[in-house]
Amino acid sequence: MVHFQSDPIPGNNCYGNGSSHHFPGSDEGLIRERELSGKGFHLNKSSGNNHGGPFRQRLLVVANRLPVSAVRTSEDSWSMEMSAGGLVRALLGVKEIEAIWIGWAGVNVPDEIGQKTLTKALAEKRCIPVILDEEIVHQYYNGYCNNILWPLFHYLGLPQEDRLATTRNFQSQFEAYKKANQMFADVVKEHYQEGDVVWCHDYHLMFLPKFLKDYDRNMKVGWFLHTPFPSSEIHRMLPSRSELLHSVIAADLVAFHTYDYARHFVSACTRILGLEGTPKGVEDQGRLTRVTAYPIGIDSDRFICALELPRVKAIIRDFEQRFEGRKVMLGVDRLDMIKGIPQKILAFEKFLEENAYWHDKVVLVQIAVPTRTDVLEYQKLTSQVHEIVGRINGRFGSLTAVPVLHLDRSLDFHELCALYAVTDVALVTSLRDGMNLVSYEYVACQERKKGVLVLSEFAGAA
Repeated sequence: MVHFQSDPIPGNNCYGNGSSHHFPGSDEGLIRERELSGKGFHLNKSSGNNHGGPFRQRLLVVANRLPVSAVRTSEDSWSMEMSAGGLVRALLGVKEIEAIWIGWAGVNVPDEIGQKTLTKALAEKRCIPVILDEEIVHQYYNGYCNNILWPLFHYLGLPQEDRLATTRNFQSQFEAYKKANQMFADVVKEHYQEGDVVWCHDYHLMFLPKFLKDYDRNMKVGWFLHTPFPSSEIHRMLPSRSELLHSVIAADLVAFHTYDYARHFVSACTRILGLEGTPKGVEDQGRLTRVTAYPIGIDSDRFICALELPRVKAIIRDFEQRFEGRKVMLGVDRLDMIKGIPQKILAFEKFLEENAYWHDKVVLVQIAVPTRTDVLEYQKLTSQVHEIVGRINGRFGSLTAVPVLHLDRSLDFHELCALYAVTDVALVTSLRDGMNLVSYEYVACQERKKGVLVLSEFAGAA
């Protein structure tokens, strides 16, 4: 077990006056600036803190995307916007570790001036950029990550066009993936200090543990997967299966959200690599890589405390007036094939067909946050959802009310907390989901109402 040395932080309550040591978070852009100001997190090279205190172990979080997205406003200036995402939301709970985030800023910066000013601007947010050009992003991120690994890990199989494509096309994406992982490793090496713990995240960086261990075998490296890990029979479809598995088990600790995913990983290592699986993990020539399940959580205090804010209370009153006399069912999802949004809405339509009494007494609020809007399959999904919603509202709606309220956008943090608080039934209908935090957020906001959570067994929530 990797041990994090930390000091208690006085006054670090919900919205107290103490120093805030939160990770940069999404919260749809409403995280307080003081949480991004860098208080307590230092990008220095000393082993002690600014007051000459004892050594504090640092945590280097390495993920494909930074928790902020950079927008260039001029040749030498940048503005920062909060990134949405489950990993960002989850790490808001990390308060007592000196932490630095390393990742791609989501923008192409070909000129040296831009790279220097971007690095300086991100340093204020405790972030370090990995500079990737457009071709690398296209081949590595859009290609190998999202066109090969993501579908396979979610049991969708390899895309048909890739099964028919030339080996050279697949190989070029794989080489770009490997090159991008090496670029991430180079940035980590540049900022690594002895004693740091390096925490690598997700399927984008499966080569990173090996590259880091090749650099320093004493480096403490963990790798955490935020998607499902498929059974060995699915994983063995991947041409580069063995190389990726060997690279991941170079880490000291490999972690997943659920026990099933951890079990699948150990099974893949034993069946594909011929290694020995143990109750603690995978053993390779006497070296043990620990494999375990660590269900990720949220900073529930942030939601609980938000409900006491005057602004949130006002929004709750508005929602209660609007939905008076009707039960509220809620879905909050990324607009993604694995989230089961069409299936959820079709099930609601069936419910209305079979229960005429409820036609004007229930409303389904579906928040569908757009994602990968430039991908054809996601554009088709959007059209499909809109078609189903329009049909249901046309069949069962009236001049004064509609049964489905559908939004193609995210809500800000305060609105979301208020909506959670007034909801009677939350629906999480994932078809295959590695991490889902909506269930946690809903429960955190339900102290007064005590509504019902309908949770898919494939939701990746524990």
